[in-house]
Amino acid sequence: MRIKLPILAIFLEVVTIVLFGVFVRYDTQNNTLDFQDVHVMIFVGFGFLMTFLKKYGFSSVGINLLIAAFGLQWGTLLQGFWHMHQGEIKVNIKSMINADFSTAALLISFGAVLGKTSPVQMLIMALMEITIFACNEHVVVEILRATDIGASMTIHMFGAYFGLMVARFLYRPGLKIGHVNESSSYHSDLFAMVGTLFLWLFWPSFNSAIAETEGAQHRAIINTYFSLAACVLTVFAFSSLLDPRGKLDMVHIQNATLAGGVAVGSCADLNIAPFGAMLIGSCAGIISVVGFKYLTPFFASVLKIQDTCGVHNLHGLPGLLGGLAGIIAAAVQEAFSVLSPFLPRFFC
Repeated sequence: MRIKLPILAIFLEVVTIVLFGVFVRYDTQNNTLDFQDVHVMIFVGFGFLMTFLKKYGFSSVGINLLIAAFGLQWGTLLQGFWHMHQGEIKVNIKSMINADFSTAALLISFGAVLGKTSPVQMLIMALMEITIFACNEHVVVEILRATDIGASMTIHMFGAYFGLMVARFLYRPGLKIGHVNESSSYHSDLFAMVGTLFLWLFWPSFNSAIAETEGAQHRAIINTYFSLAACVLTVFAFSSLLDPRGKLDMVHIQNATLAGGVAVGSCADLNIAPFGAMLIGSCAGIISVVGFKYLTPFFASVLKIQDTCGVHNLHGLPGLLGGLAGIIAAAVQEAFSVLSPFLPRFFC
C-alpha cells in the first residue's frame, strides 16, 4: 500500500492534468445553474451515509473523498469527449454537475463493496466504471433519447448493478451474514443519519439540476419533494410492520427513506401531478424495505453477493421502478397531448 497507492494516485493525476491541458477550456457562455447542492450530496451525503459500519467509518468518508475527487475530474473528460467542439472540451457549471453525477454512480457502487476493497482497488474501479458510465449515459440519453432527468436508470440502476457485479467477484465465503465487522454502533448509526438527512434535503436539487427549462425544474423540485415525504411514511410503517416486535430498523430509516428520490427521478420533470409523485414515493419505500428485509439475505446466501450497504434496495430496485414510471408517464403525457383537442376541458 505504501508504494502502490502513491504511485497510482500520482500517475492518474498527472495523466488527468495532461489531458486537461490538451483538451479542456473554459466555456465562454455564462451559466447560472447552482451545483453546490449536488456537490454537498456527493462529498457529505454519500460519505456519511456509509459510516454505519462501526469499524469502517474513516474508510467510508476518506475513500469516498479520494474516489470522488478523482471521479469528477475523470468524468469531466470522459463525458466531455462525447460533446467536443472543434477538438475542445468546454467546461461550465452544467458539465461540473454532470461530472458529479458520474461520481454518484461510482459512490453507489462503492456502497456494495465497502469494507472489502483497498484505496488502490477503488481508484482502479473508478477509472473503469466512469469510462463505462459515460458510454452508457451517451447511449441512453443521446441515442435512445430516454426520459431520465433525475438519472434513475443511468446513475442509480447502473451504479447499483455495477457494484453488485464487483461484489460478486470479491465474494469471500468466510464473511457470513452477521459478521462482527458488519455491525453498527449507536454513534456510527447517528453519523449515518447525518448523511441520510443531507441527501434527503438536497435530493430535489439533484433531480432538477440539469432541467432545461424553468417549468421543468419547477416540476422536478415539487415532484421530488412530495415523493420523498410520502416515502418516509411508508418506510416507517413497513419497517415496524415487518419486525416481529414492531421495532424500527435503523438500516431502513437510513436508506429506504431516500428511495422516493431515486424512483421519481426519471419522470421528475414531467406533469405527473403531486399525487402521482407521492404514489411513486410510497411504492419505492415499500419495495426498498422489503428488499432490505428479504432480498439482501437471499443475495448473500444464494447468489453469493455481499451487498454491504444494500445499494440494490436503495438504488437498484427504486431505479427500476423509476424507469417504469418514466415510461408510463411519458406515454400518458404523449397520449394527452395527442388527444387533448378531443377531450373535455376538465380532463386537460
